[in-house]
Amino acid sequence: MDEKMARSVSALELARYLGLWYEQGRLPLRFEDDEARDVTAEYSLADDGTVTVDNRCLDKNGEPERALGQATPDPDHPGRLRVSFLPEKLRWLPFTRADYWVLRVDEDYEHALVGTPDHRYLWLLSRQAQADDAVVEDFLQTARDQGFDLTGWITTPQSGAVVAF
Repeated sequence: MDEKMARSVSALELARYLGLWYEQGRLPLRFEDDEARDVTAEYSLADDGTVTVDNRCLDKNGEPERALGQATPDPDHPGRLRVSFLPEKLRWLPFTRADYWVLRVDEDYEHALVGTPDHRYLWLLSRQAQADDAVVEDFLQTARDQGFDLTGWITTPQSGAVVAF
């Protein structure tokens, strides 16, 4: 890991960030198949002010997978959320939430770079199934500038379909 610090955006309009995102790529994750495809994340506002996170994909065998989580915005840092994918009854336990920082979002909220401050996790998201190569490279340069090692970067195959449940 580089000594550079990950930095979340200083302002995030949560209402504009909500909705469906297509994963363009990610660093390897122990909880997601390296060969997963049609990976999406959909964010919606819950009645209690938290954000419901609905992640879906097809695994390497073409089987649908889904992870439902809850994110809590940090009132002092708009670009930072704390996320848990534990069952709802266990979310009260301490140390069960992970940092989820929006590192960059474009003006139109069409592309977002999301990562963790420890540089272990990183995702590039787009509102469209296929993002422009130049935009992808520009966002990945932001990740490099913030100290992320992109060795092992996985480009996510996208058909444009959202996995149904």
